[in-house]
Amino acid sequence: MCGITGWVSFDRDLGAEAAVLHAMTETMACRGPDDRGTWAEGPAALGHRRLAIIDLPGGRQPMSVRTPEGTVVLVYSGEAYNFTELRRELTDRDHRFTTDSDTEVVLRGYLEWGDAVAERLNGMYAFAVWDARHDRLVMIRDRMGIKPFYYHPTSDGVLFGSEPKAILANPLVRPRVALDGLRELFTLIKTPGHAVWDGMREVEPGTVVTVDRSGLTTRVYWQLETRPHTDDRDTTVTTVRTLLDDIVRRQLVADVPRCTLLSGGLDSSAMTALAARQLAEQGEKVRSFAVDFVGQTDNFVADELRGTPDTPFVHDVALLAETDHQDIILDAQTLADPAAREKVIRARDVPAGFGDMDASLLLLFRAIRDQSTVALSGESADEVFGGYQQFFDEQARSADTFPWLVRMSRDFGDDAGVLRSDLVKTLDLEGYVADGYRTAVAAVRRLDGESDFEYRMRRMSHLHLTRFVRALLDRKDRMSMAVGLEVRVPYCDHRLVEYVYNTPWSLKSFDGREKSLLREATADLLPRSVYDRVKSPYPSTQDPLYARALQDQAKDLLARPSHPVFDLVDRERVRAAAERDTPVSTQAARRGLERTLDLAVWLDLYSPELVLG
Repeated sequence: MCGITGWVSFDRDLGAEAAVLHAMTETMACRGPDDRGTWAEGPAALGHRRLAIIDLPGGRQPMSVRTPEGTVVLVYSGEAYNFTELRRELTDRDHRFTTDSDTEVVLRGYLEWGDAVAERLNGMYAFAVWDARHDRLVMIRDRMGIKPFYYHPTSDGVLFGSEPKAILANPLVRPRVALDGLRELFTLIKTPGHAVWDGMREVEPGTVVTVDRSGLTTRVYWQLETRPHTDDRDTTVTTVRTLLDDIVRRQLVADVPRCTLLSGGLDSSAMTALAARQLAEQGEKVRSFAVDFVGQTDNFVADELRGTPDTPFVHDVALLAETDHQDIILDAQTLADPAAREKVIRARDVPAGFGDMDASLLLLFRAIRDQSTVALSGESADEVFGGYQQFFDEQARSADTFPWLVRMSRDFGDDAGVLRSDLVKTLDLEGYVADGYRTAVAAVRRLDGESDFEYRMRRMSHLHLTRFVRALLDRKDRMSMAVGLEVRVPYCDHRLVEYVYNTPWSLKSFDGREKSLLREATADLLPRSVYDRVKSPYPSTQDPLYARALQDQAKDLLARPSHPVFDLVDRERVRAAAERDTPVSTQAARRGLERTLDLAVWLDLYSPELVLG
């Protein structure tokens, strides 16, 4: 896993822009702490920061091959889990390799198949190829959008990077956010291609973007397609297990220490148990890590979202799977530390609004990084197998909007409730969401003969797999790569996603519960407590000291009446929340304070020009 960046300018020689290329590359230092490299020739300049995972001595980037027609240069971030098979195939086609890295396999694959190499890859990746044979830049992103990838067209070419900060480091770009950028920040609908920053775009998942002297073109090489599912229940369960066995085995390959993220839920427990069984065959133990908060297990208060604390279930799995387990226990002071908030905002480049759940994830990853370089996560199983409460909520099922927004509004309140009323009117978030929803559901093809109910559930699955999961994958990538930890997501393997997506809802929930197929497919690996456990979201602290710290920080902000955050948020609403006698201890109550503080830090760090009219 690494950080990539680059610049193509057809009207100049970028060999003279070494200082700018260096600045762009160094913004990716956290993503790649092990090595750095740059390459510039004529109209192209590429930069790379490396986190060494496979073939530690080799695999340096940018990686190039000189051909009689011109040089082909690659910068690559991610992992190709089928690189061994592709290497054999390319060797049979007379390619000769000088390293053992998957990077060289991707480069040689491009030389053999052009941008069609994308269809042959199994993995998570974002990479760019400068092909001097045709004077073109080719940018390719993985199918599910696991690895981030941004670009910014210019008058004579393009800028690109793993994160917006790399592009913002180029003097051609103004850090500006217009109304649609703010709409994205306050709706959580993850409009495909939208990057919040004005003029910037995401390379969409499953897409190739090509830039040459004639302009920019895109090609979709993968998308979620509707197909008939003809397997019966037993065959479906068996197929899911077979796929998971293969996926986990592939994703355990690394030349550095690896571990699993264990929450005690079905997803991470099944994945950890599979990893433990496979590593035991090699005489190894899997390391597992979990996050907890001081006093949370002993003083846990059940609510509508979380009925049980995670830790007892985590320990049940660790005991049964015989993992080398460690709990990372965080206190309220550490979670509320302004330095942690600043680190989160720098990592994400935007005030994305997950509050203490962002901070705890970052701090968990920082602690893990001291002992492991690669971690496997259970992220996206809820989207694939239908695990969220909204899949079983009739109001969310029948609403003509993104179903998670129904639940979030009920559980957390109005995400834009902290904004000034005049800005709320200007943004018209309801209209923005409605337009986005209509566009999103129009992309879902109905299966011939599919019932109204099954089609409704297909649409829900599609929305989660093409919108909601992308927000969570971006969060996970940014928090992990901020500390140089590679997080792999087995449940995002496109083979599993395609297969389960087309499984009817009646099979996905055959026992009337969430994630029935995953539970049954891994039942032999799970403690009974986890098998019976009801879905519980990522943990959030219940410590009133955390809420009190937010209030104190908000009071400090209110003491700076000219701060630009008050061009966005309602000062009096912030004051009312900050001065409440009872600490705002629930997530819903403190959300407005967290959003306000995030916005303030973002404005301080990035000084964006806000175009509010």
